[in-house]
Amino acid sequence: MRKNMPMIAPLVLSFDLDDTLWPVGPVIAAAERTLLSWLRARYPRTVSGHDIESMRALRADVAERFPEHGHDLTFLRHRALKELFGAAGHAESLADEALEVFFSARNRVEFYDDVRPSLIRLHSRYRLFALSNGNADLKRCGIADLFAGHITASAAGAAKPDARMYAALLKMAGVEAARVLHIGDDPLADVVGATQAGMQAVWLNREAREWPEAFARPPRTITTLAEII
Repeated sequence: MRKNMPMIAPLVLSFDLDDTLWPVGPVIAAAERTLLSWLRARYPRTVSGHDIESMRALRADVAERFPEHGHDLTFLRHRALKELFGAAGHAESLADEALEVFFSARNRVEFYDDVRPSLIRLHSRYRLFALSNGNADLKRCGIADLFAGHITASAAGAAKPDARMYAALLKMAGVEAARVLHIGDDPLADVVGATQAGMQAVWLNREAREWPEAFARPPRTITTLAEII
């Protein structure tokens, strides 16, 4: 871990999830394929003429029409599915069943090798929280027992780096900002957002990426969670 300034001993560690604890791209791609296959088998008329790209375009259109829900990925996907079923003459309520198919696959994640052992050790010393713009479910992912709480963008009404996300975390954890250390892969959402909220922050840079010149250098950088310990 590169140190530029002394640390105040944290009482709470908060973690981003997607691309911090697991690579999210393959997970979402697999979940979308699973959903499309399910729709083709159960409700073929619904996806007649559709593929994964066109369904992504539909969600993008929903996001454009409902900017007030842009932070809520679950709303966007559910609304797109409702419109998909409705356009095919099916009951829009079938979107609930389809969304469950997607979520079941979306939460079949493959952790980076360092994640489980690191979380187990950190759990013995700190209270751990998840702070994610995504809609992963800690229980379905199999790590809920290691976390004291989970703040999602949907629940907070905003997405990182919005201050409301971090305020929700502080309220849930019951500590002052300086006693929280946030760890995540996204320079803006995780590092800049957390430091602007008064928290300590660590940039998890697994792939030797260049830090964006537009932002002040991160206080600390690590390549695996094991380096926190």
